[in-house]
Amino acid sequence: MMKQFNAKALGLKCLLIFTLFFSFCGNAKGVVSPFRISSPDNKLSVILTIKSGNLYYQIIKDSQKVLKDSRLGLIRDDGDFSENLTFLNADGVREVSDTYELLTIKRKINNYLANKKTFHFKNKDGHPMDIIFQVSNDGVAFRYYFPDSSSEVKHIIQEKTTYHFDMAAKAWMQPMSNAKSGWAKANPSYEEYYQKEIPVGTTSPIAAGWVYPALFHTGKNWVAVTESFPNGDYCVTRLKAESPDGEYSIGLPQSLEVFTNGILGPESKLPWYTPWRVIAIGSLKTIVESTLGTNIAQPAIVEKKVVTKPGISAWSWVLLGDDSTTFSVQKRFIDYAADMHWRYCLIDALWDTKIGYPKMKELADYARTKNVGLLLWYNSAGKWNETPQTPKDKLLTHESRLKEFGILKGMGVKGVKIDFFGGDGQSMIQYYIAILKDAADFGLLVNFHGTTLPRGLERTYPNLVTMEAIKGMEFATFSQANLDEQPMHCTTIPYTRNLFDPMDYTPMALNHVRNLKRATTSCFELALPIIFQSGITHIAETPEGMSTVPFYVKDFLKHLPESWDDIRFIQGYPGKLVVLARRSGKHWYIAGINGEHIAKTLDLDLSFIKRSSGSTMIVDGNQPLSFKKISVTFTNHTKVKVEPYGGFVIDAEQE
Repeated sequence: MMKQFNAKALGLKCLLIFTLFFSFCGNAKGVVSPFRISSPDNKLSVILTIKSGNLYYQIIKDSQKVLKDSRLGLIRDDGDFSENLTFLNADGVREVSDTYELLTIKRKINNYLANKKTFHFKNKDGHPMDIIFQVSNDGVAFRYYFPDSSSEVKHIIQEKTTYHFDMAAKAWMQPMSNAKSGWAKANPSYEEYYQKEIPVGTTSPIAAGWVYPALFHTGKNWVAVTESFPNGDYCVTRLKAESPDGEYSIGLPQSLEVFTNGILGPESKLPWYTPWRVIAIGSLKTIVESTLGTNIAQPAIVEKKVVTKPGISAWSWVLLGDDSTTFSVQKRFIDYAADMHWRYCLIDALWDTKIGYPKMKELADYARTKNVGLLLWYNSAGKWNETPQTPKDKLLTHESRLKEFGILKGMGVKGVKIDFFGGDGQSMIQYYIAILKDAADFGLLVNFHGTTLPRGLERTYPNLVTMEAIKGMEFATFSQANLDEQPMHCTTIPYTRNLFDPMDYTPMALNHVRNLKRATTSCFELALPIIFQSGITHIAETPEGMSTVPFYVKDFLKHLPESWDDIRFIQGYPGKLVVLARRSGKHWYIAGINGEHIAKTLDLDLSFIKRSSGSTMIVDGNQPLSFKKISVTFTNHTKVKVEPYGGFVIDAEQE
């Protein structure tokens, strides 16, 4: 009897094992038991489920659901990879570890550690598709892979990926502008104001949708959603305008967002990787300090190494306009940059006609004697907009770029600012990459304006020092309404646009802004070059304005670091307050800005700054547009009073 019982028990055990195996690896119509992929610290997990051949994922952080069942899959023109899928198998969990150096983001040395798992599927026609997940302590990245080989080009006509939030969540999101709208049909340029703390599910006021990064607050967790930059074989995307039940879908570019007669995309031969979908998750401190957006970016691929030298730049145009693009004014701004110990001077639009190439060579030679490098503006040109500024039609082809970049190298120019791009289509993405490759061959740094979001492109092409993709300081000079929006706007973008990528906001007007009434205080403005991150920071203030500030303010700006070794989030809330600490060598620079029209007394933990004696900080003075210095002691309860729409800065050298 005992032998009979054991045989029956063994048979039941084998049946159970077979059933479990079948449930994981079986048919497309059943419910596949969920797979879990966890972060190295086991606090963050992705749960992948197959229900009737459809793919879903959830994200759990510290036992709290961050994303509800969210869709996965793609539809190609030759097959559907979102429904009726059959699970084949899954690779074992593999550790992914990476360390890299990058001078244009928030931290110089960056370490990435994640657990990776790849799932293999086939669609109803038998064609394979993989989904690759990487889960780190600060978030989740995933992408699709088509492992087949093909001689013909395949087209993706829809991406089914979604991000499904609880309806109680709140969002900070920037509407995507419609293609060929706005001045000179120059949109989209990622230059709308963020909508702040809106209910999840709110429809975008513009049909084109929402841009990345999108920030969400759900339960105890903050979530930032973005993507990686494709290597010319995909368009970049956005979130669709409508999100029923808090479920946000991937949207593709509008039909006009292309290089002249170029492809919209996405299209490629096989094999084919799609861009990473990136979801940073955790506290506000985790989100702000995360480098997940560049951790998953493709490492540098430029064939000729460019010595990337971040820095501060003088710039006349933002406050003085087109009339400042003259030989005499630019020579004065070169002197200004030299006096401030800044590395660069940017000369903006119309220099080719108002100064000319021969005189520009003279300016470049003069700048070299002052240890200042020149940066020159270009119009990206093309039929995608009606912008008239010159020089244009110089960069449209590989041949014309080689000619123009050769001239610049001969002059001794250090870099270019290229403006007025035409959208997010795949052909426009290829245009960005072609410019970066050609510029690298001539050792030129690149700054893109009127542009898309970098999405980690600065890691792949280190000669990319910054990109605009923000409603920056120039807009504050255009109208009183824009100037009034600055306090809330500036306290939102460190949590959104400037979260992972360098941003050319062109900050800091310490005095008057044309004929408008300033909303922010001078110390609010003084804090911005620390609050905002950019490979090259173009300072808005003029030599005349700088001459009016106290010597200690000018001295502070003379010694402002060109890049950062580390970052700490101290305190804040999107649209209301930002307090950040950035380290360069032994110096910690702490800066705070107040986005509300109320005075605040902050209780800051600055005990990480080890000093044997106290230091001073610069705060707003008693008169409008003024400063004062006061003593500060670094403890875990350092009290700092911040004026309405005001700010403060501290430079502290550690022991």
